[in-house]
Amino acid sequence: MSTLHWSDSRLEIHKVVVGPYANNVFVLRCKETGDAVLLDAANEHEQLLQLCTRLGVRRVLETHGHFDHIQAVPAIREAGYEVGVSSLDAPMLKEVGYDVFIDDAEVIEVGRLRLHAIHNPGHTPGSISFRVEGAPILFSGDTLFPGGPGNTGYEGGSFETIIHSLDTKLFTLPADTLVLPGHGDDTTIGNERPHLQEWVERGW
Repeated sequence: MSTLHWSDSRLEIHKVVVGPYANNVFVLRCKETGDAVLLDAANEHEQLLQLCTRLGVRRVLETHGHFDHIQAVPAIREAGYEVGVSSLDAPMLKEVGYDVFIDDAEVIEVGRLRLHAIHNPGHTPGSISFRVEGAPILFSGDTLFPGGPGNTGYEGGSFETIIHSLDTKLFTLPADTLVLPGHGDDTTIGNERPHLQEWVERGW
């Protein structure tokens, strides 16, 4: 079964859906070098390890620390892959472990590709989205979905904060930016940005 989800002359994005919460797991791969990174070691570690081996994954990045996004982390780390998470969400990984912190505005090199980390608090204190430099791609984790922001009802969540994150950090991106969320279907910044005030008024 093909896992290819999107590609251009420089990169490939692969996608699998895993676990009882239907988590999206993405692999960003540089076509020139074959290097790749996996976003969110959510579940079904055997499938993810096969994906890592097949696609040349070098490291794993977590968009945030909620349990449904980290179930495969122990097996991934045991296989030798480095796992990065924001320092604010790192306490959520104390039982599964992690290796390095991802900082706001950090630039992560994936072969010849550059991935920009964007701190997007609101769903969790340390939620991070990742923008691909030179391509219309944003991995939004659980910060932005088709039809609204991620759930802010969990401990550490804040609706006002996630709205501010969207308004000031994600909705400044070009309208054609493809948004790849942590669950469900793709959308674009242009599809979602006009509805921000509606979300504010409905309160979720």
